Amino acid sequence: MTSALSPDPAALQQRLRGHVLSPGDADYDTRRQVWNAMIDRRPAMIARCAQPDDVPEALRFARDHGLEVCVRGGGHNIAGNAIADGALMIDLSEMRAVAVLAAERRARVQGGATLADVDAATQREGLAVPLGINSTTGVAGLTLGGGFGWLTRGLGMTVDSLVSAQVVTADGRTVRASAEENADLFWGLRGGGGNFGVVTEFEFELHPVGPEIHTALAVYPLEQGAQVLRNWRDYTASAPESVSAWCVTRYAPPLPFLPASAHGRMAVIIAAACVADASESEGLLAPLLRLGEPAGSMTARQPYAQWQQAFDPLLTPGARNYWKSHNFERVRDEVLDAICEFGDRLPADETDIFIGHIGGAPNRVPQDATAYAHRGARYVMNVHGRWRDAATDAAGVAWARGLFKACKPYASSGAYQNFLTADETGRQEEAWGANHERLRQLKQRWDPDNVFHFNVNVLPAA
Repeated sequence: MTSALSPDPAALQQRLRGHVLSPGDADYDTRRQVWNAMIDRRPAMIARCAQPDDVPEALRFARDHGLEVCVRGGGHNIAGNAIADGALMIDLSEMRAVAVLAAERRARVQGGATLADVDAATQREGLAVPLGINSTTGVAGLTLGGGFGWLTRGLGMTVDSLVSAQVVTADGRTVRASAEENADLFWGLRGGGGNFGVVTEFEFELHPVGPEIHTALAVYPLEQGAQVLRNWRDYTASAPESVSAWCVTRYAPPLPFLPASAHGRMAVIIAAACVADASESEGLLAPLLRLGEPAGSMTARQPYAQWQQAFDPLLTPGARNYWKSHNFERVRDEVLDAICEFGDRLPADETDIFIGHIGGAPNRVPQDATAYAHRGARYVMNVHGRWRDAATDAAGVAWARGLFKACKPYASSGAYQNFLTADETGRQEEAWGANHERLRQLKQRWDPDNVFHFNVNVLPAA
């Protein structure tokens, strides 16, 4: 007999158009895997939702049978918030439709879509949403945490292009949130994470981009790192908002423009994109090729959607990932020196240290305009520990924590929630900053029982 402790998957299956998986089913082990291979959890069931109406049915089933709930969009979250032991996973990854309304410059995006899905659909019309840099990332998690990438400096965070959202709330209702309707919920969705419901559809404002943009890559030996990084910092401090230039310290991959002797050598890599007119974009990026003596470099005009996937080979699923992150208003010399020091002893060949260049449009939005609060940040650093062998875990984690600690005195306040690992349970208030108490009040209104707690959790106000 089925009890609250052993709910029957067949009973849930009868209520859904999508498929239900449980331990022992052929696809269960495949579908419970997430991007970060450090995460190995076993949900009681996986509800692979095929339509928005499946989501409230799954929520009601979980409530009726005393099951905790976790939500999977793209499954890319570093902390593995998409999956929990013994829970009902609401899996949106089959819901990936993107509808582009080009004349209105709007896109409606289902909750399981990836960045690649959105870029492919919008770029057919020469339009884009400012998204992240790894095309396999889920739109839902990226957006709900803030979202930044190559277009951020000129167009803002991903949340700044969000127009509305369709949300299934903790009590199973489906509501629309926008500036005009459920405006408090809309505020919370723009950077408040998955705390307030399951978003089954996002509506974004679209912006003219491309379809081709100018790009540049320059690979400098780490021996030149101190000067190259300082020159990069000085360039980014005054670069126009049409340019986004990121630095990455890692072992050089076998890029086609690099001599074989540079492959696998420690390097500082400058990656940049420019969305200015073709007549001026090459000139704007040219100084990045002269920050030192590069081992190799390239500039090219290429489709924006292609550039969005350029780093995917370095970010494939299946590796063990441990991250530590800081925001910066200004990157001090001490931070650059620490990057060179720790970069000279990376724990694995897939590990890197990157600083994203995001200052510009996000800084002009008031801190309390959205739940995403870090409007003073001009740079975001991710200490990106990544390796394949579990035997590297201890050394890799210690290395990442060491670099994080060395840079902490020079960081600005706050933490980007999408980069918080599962063990950073003490940084929730850093994620929300001055918006934390307002988020707690919002949580009390929309999810007083904290149904949605597998996230960077906001506790309901007392």
